[in-house]
Amino acid sequence: MAETPLWTPNPETLQNAPIAAFTAEAERRVGRTFADYDALHAWSVADPGAFWDLVWDFCAVIGDKGARRMREADTMRDTRFFPDARLNYAENLLRESGDAEAMVFRGEDKVERRLSFDDLNALVSRLQQAMRDAGVGVGDRVAAMLPNMPEAAAVMLAASSLGAIFSSCSPDFGERGVLDRFGQIEPTLFFACDGYWYNGKEIAVADKLKEIAAQLPSTKATIIVPYLGRADAVADSVPRGVSLEAFLKPFQPQPLAFERLPFDHPLYILFSSGTTGAPKCIVHGAGGTLLQHLKEHQLQSALVAGERLFYFTTCGWMMWNWLITGLASGATLLLYDGSPFYPDGNALFDYAQAERMSVFGTSAKFIDAVRKAELRPRDTHDLSTVRMMTSTGSPLAPENFDFVYDAIKPDIHLASISGGTDIVSCFVLGVPSKPVWRGEIQGPGLGMAMDVYDEDGRPVRGEKGELVCTVPFASMPVMFWNDPEGAKYRGAYFERFPGVWAHGDFAELTAHGGFIIHGRSDATLNPGGVRIGTAEIYAQVEAMPEVLEALAIGQDFESDVRIVLFVRLAEGVTLDEALVGAIKAKIRSGASPRHVPAKIIAIADIPRTKSGKITELAVRDIVHGREVKNKEALANPEALELYRGLEELRV
Repeated sequence: MAETPLWTPNPETLQNAPIAAFTAEAERRVGRTFADYDALHAWSVADPGAFWDLVWDFCAVIGDKGARRMREADTMRDTRFFPDARLNYAENLLRESGDAEAMVFRGEDKVERRLSFDDLNALVSRLQQAMRDAGVGVGDRVAAMLPNMPEAAAVMLAASSLGAIFSSCSPDFGERGVLDRFGQIEPTLFFACDGYWYNGKEIAVADKLKEIAAQLPSTKATIIVPYLGRADAVADSVPRGVSLEAFLKPFQPQPLAFERLPFDHPLYILFSSGTTGAPKCIVHGAGGTLLQHLKEHQLQSALVAGERLFYFTTCGWMMWNWLITGLASGATLLLYDGSPFYPDGNALFDYAQAERMSVFGTSAKFIDAVRKAELRPRDTHDLSTVRMMTSTGSPLAPENFDFVYDAIKPDIHLASISGGTDIVSCFVLGVPSKPVWRGEIQGPGLGMAMDVYDEDGRPVRGEKGELVCTVPFASMPVMFWNDPEGAKYRGAYFERFPGVWAHGDFAELTAHGGFIIHGRSDATLNPGGVRIGTAEIYAQVEAMPEVLEALAIGQDFESDVRIVLFVRLAEGVTLDEALVGAIKAKIRSGASPRHVPAKIIAIADIPRTKSGKITELAVRDIVHGREVKNKEALANPEALELYRGLEELRV
C-alpha cells in the first residue's frame, strides 16, 4: 500500500466546491457538525429520506416534491422515494437557454458541430411535436440505434418530455443484438443512423436496418438520422422509413411542453444480461436517475455551470445516460463518436485541449492503451483546464494510477468509479475532499451504504468479498420489463443476501475507507466496461454445425477483462485458423464487435450442474487459480481440470 497519496485536495478549491456548501446546509438542517466526508456519508445513509430531500433542494430540481420524502417498506426493493412528487426529466435538463454552448460534437476527424442551448431546445421542440403527431404518448417506447451525436440526446429529451420511455444502443450492434433488446420492448418509433465512421472507415448499416425494421412490427416509423449524408436513400430502402428531415419538416420550433409525472415514472430501459436467455430490460425512473446524477455530478465531481463535461462512451453504455444529465447542472457536453485511437492515441487529448475540457471521462482500458503506446500527453498538450479524470469500465490498475500522474497531469483529481447499468450510476466513486491512493476508488457515493460481505453475509475488511448495498437509494430500478411478479428483479440483486443488494462485484474495502474492485463475481462478461451476457455469444456460435456447445468467461488480463470462448467441437472438426475466423465473424455480425472473444480454445468437455446447466463461474475460478467451493453440485467435476493452467491463457 502506498505510504503517501497520489493527490490531495487543494483546501482553497475545496472551499468553493459544491460539496462544501452542501455540507454546510446539511449541518444547518440537522443541527450538528460533520467533521469530514465520512461523517457526512454516515448521515446520508442513516437518514436517506432527509439526504435525498436535501439533494432535491440543493440541486434545484424543477417539479413538485410533494409531502413525503420516502415511503418505507418491508423490503429494500419496495422502498420508494418522493411518492407524491411530480416532475419531468427533460424539463430539468433543458432549463438553460441562450447562445452558450450546450453541446460540441466530434465524429472522429470527419465532423464537428456546435449547438447552443437555444439550438438544442429548438431541435427538441420539433422532435417533440413530430413524436406527438406520430402518436407517441406517456409510457410508449422510443428506441434509437445511433452514434453519440446531438440527435441521440435530442431524441431522448423529446421522448422524455412526453413521458415516453427511451432506450438506445450503438450502431455497431448486429441485427440479432438489436432485436434481442428492442424486440422485447416494442417501440413506437425507431431512430437509426444512415451509417457511421470507425477507425477512419465508413460503416454502412442499410442492409442491417432493413432486417431490423422488418422485425419491429410495433414501430410506426423508422427515422433515419443523417451522418454519412445518405439518410434519404437509406430511408427509402427501410420498411416504414423516413428521413429525419422529412419527419421534422412540418414543425417549427415553439415553446416546449413537459409532461410532469410521478417520481418513479419510467425514463430509460437499459439492457443487462445474465448467463441465459435474452438481455434483461432494466427500467429506470425519471426522478431517481435525475437525483443520482445531479449528486454524482455536483457533489462527487464538483461540476458547476459552464464547465465542459466529456465521457468517451457509446449510446449502448450507461455512461452515455450519465453524461447527458450533465445538462441539468448547466454543463457543456463534449460528445465524441468513433475510435479514440483514430488517427492516433492523441485524438481525445487533442479534443481536451481544443475544447478546454473540465472533466475527462474515459475507461481503464483507454488509459492502459495510452500507457502502452508510450504517449505523454502532459508533454504534448495543454491540459490546464482538465481538473478531473474519471475512469470506469474495469478496475484501474495501480500502475495506471502512476501513469496518469506521471504522464498525463500531476495535479489532476483521478477518480476510478464503479457502478453499472443496474443503477445507471455509481456505487463507489470520486470524493473531492479525500486524497487519491494508488489503486483505490476513493469511497462510497453519498446515500450509498456500501459494504463487502463474505459468503455467509458477514462484513469483511481487508479481504475480498461481495460488494453490497444495505440501504435503499434513489436510483434502484423501478422494475424489469416483462417481469410482472418481480422475480427477475429479486433474482438479480436480492437472493444472494436476503434484503441486501448484491451487485456481483468482487471487491475489497481498504484501510483508507476506499474500495478496490477485483472484477465481476458473476458470469456476466465485462470487456471494456460493456456488460455482455454469455447467452448472446452462445446464440451465435452454437448455431454453427462445427460447434456442439460453448462456454465463455471473462479473464482478468492486462488491466482489463477479455472474453475467452471454449468450444466443444463436433466429431472430426479441428479448431484451425479458418474456423476461428468463422466463429469470430459469426459473433461480430450477429451480436456486436464487443462480443468477439479474444481467445477461442477447443475443449473436450464442459462442466455442468446436475440439472444440466453449464457453470461459467466454476471455470472462471479455475482459470484464475481460485478454489471451486461447490464441486458437489457438478455432474462432471472432473471436467474442471481441463481448464487449469492452460498455456493459451498466459499470453
